[in-house]
Amino acid sequence: MLPLVLDQVSFTASGRVIINGISAEVGVGPRTIILGPNGAGKSVLMQLCHGLLKPTSGSIVWRGANGGRQRQALVFQRPVMLRRSALANVVYGMKLAGIAPRECGLRARDVLEAVGLSHLADRPARMLSGGEQQRVALARAWALGPEVLFLDEPTANLDPGAARDIENIISQIHASGTKIVMTTHNLGQARRLADEVLFLDRGRLVERSPAERFFRQPDSPEATAFMREELP
Repeated sequence: MLPLVLDQVSFTASGRVIINGISAEVGVGPRTIILGPNGAGKSVLMQLCHGLLKPTSGSIVWRGANGGRQRQALVFQRPVMLRRSALANVVYGMKLAGIAPRECGLRARDVLEAVGLSHLADRPARMLSGGEQQRVALARAWALGPEVLFLDEPTANLDPGAARDIENIISQIHASGTKIVMTTHNLGQARRLADEVLFLDRGRLVERSPAERFFRQPDSPEATAFMREELP
């Protein structure tokens, strides 16, 4: 499994360069946080990595087992809930992935319990709060047993308490052996979750370093300015 190799990846839309010549290798293990200000290109880069978008130029290649293909899942900041129960939302995702029906129900209940929603398993998913819906989305992704989980600003629309619940679940998923690749513009959240940081600014990867070093003393003026603006 892994690494994911980006080679001079660029993406242009409506004549505007959104991602500009990014080269990087994302390996197994540490939680990779893609950090940067709003409009830096983080979400587009995430969609490129997941395969929802194709680069305008450059290449993105999975290397390793499974013929270079990885079991991966993506959770957006605004989860899409089907018109069915929380449990059925999780089961539906597993069925689409080709998981045997006899396994779906038990596994779905296990992950709902893990995210603290077993008591709401039969509640219509669209009637849940925003934080609860995001937990369903994480459970739906986790149930697939992904090698890599992409998270695009998963707490952007949540209050602080709900955001911390999501962060705790992300830590659980990481501890279970899934590689986490996550975007955020929240400096505090990045401090709590990151093992390594990829810092984007205006579509460019301007810095990459272990989290401890990045937060102690960033190398780039762009990251230094960002941290100065974000700190209270």
